[in-house]
Amino acid sequence: MRPSIRISAILWGTILLVALWCFATRLWTFRRIFFTHSGIAVTQRDAYDLYHNGSWSQTNRTQYIPKIIHQVFHNWDDPDNETLPADWDDVRKTCIDLNPDFEYRLWTAKTSRALIAQKYPFFLKTYDAYPHAIQRVDAARYFILLHYGGIYLDLDNGCKTDLSPLLYFPTWTCDPGRGALSNNILASAPNHPFWMYLTQKLLEFDVDWVFPYVTISWGSGQWFESAVWEGYHDLLPSVSRKGKTLEGDEDDGGQLYRIMMDDREGADEWVFFTQERGGSWINWDNRMFLWIGDHLGVFILMVAGMVGVAGWVGLRIAKRLKQRDGLMAKERRSSSSRSGYGYGYERLDSRMASDT
Repeated sequence: MRPSIRISAILWGTILLVALWCFATRLWTFRRIFFTHSGIAVTQRDAYDLYHNGSWSQTNRTQYIPKIIHQVFHNWDDPDNETLPADWDDVRKTCIDLNPDFEYRLWTAKTSRALIAQKYPFFLKTYDAYPHAIQRVDAARYFILLHYGGIYLDLDNGCKTDLSPLLYFPTWTCDPGRGALSNNILASAPNHPFWMYLTQKLLEFDVDWVFPYVTISWGSGQWFESAVWEGYHDLLPSVSRKGKTLEGDEDDGGQLYRIMMDDREGADEWVFFTQERGGSWINWDNRMFLWIGDHLGVFILMVAGMVGVAGWVGLRIAKRLKQRDGLMAKERRSSSSRSGYGYGYERLDSRMASDT
């Protein structure tokens, strides 16, 4: 085999192995994001009952989360217009009316950026440079919870009752029961180490993946949150991640909580929240990736099949090149032999002619 072809085969083989390794590691990461989640799962009914009728109450369990409700509204079409759409205004009033002793804060594009600029200037350049406006909404909610604590809700989520039972878990997110965790409803005590860890990770995950859905989800959205959630739990001592239950004492070992919000038929009851009109960040590729999310097993098999076919084609091409190189070498040797044979006879003929 010629050196150039050998080098080419080695190069393509190395590229294929690297691609397979990257695929395998990403598959493992995605498995953790979409299939299993760390932390303590809490149904909304359990949280409600334990507060009102259960083994702990306001008097014997610490309230970690301040009574503040945060929502973020960035008017992308008209930044100077801070008036909410009528349906979202009605939805937010359900939370205000059912929680009269809570402070309510609506964060606009101006006030969100001002918080970043004044309190977290290290992140301002990244914040301003986000390619998609929804990423600034994502980042704003994280920094708001880090600084103030409280309960954050998307504008398409309303309230069905008083949210006080949810103030007794140091930090929690919502778990839809399938796929990635959700960042549409979040809560925390101020300056919780999870949010410190997460806001630093925003810099590391700031990559444009071409597809808007992937760039948003992996850069600041629910995939990002889920990956950081698992990474944070990996940092906890392993002993703290065993044997913890909701009914136990307050020593949760540093684990975070997942409030279950599965909307499928037969799932646990939604006691605290409602889901109204959303979809404010739909892009051209959303349907494709939503289909992938609903058919993840099929998609993994498809990708594995394509990688396998690509590998098979690569090996076939390398084999063909090797065979062609062998045939060409054989032809060169044959041609060289024929040339030598003819040259010998020509010399013999000339010597015989001179003797005569």
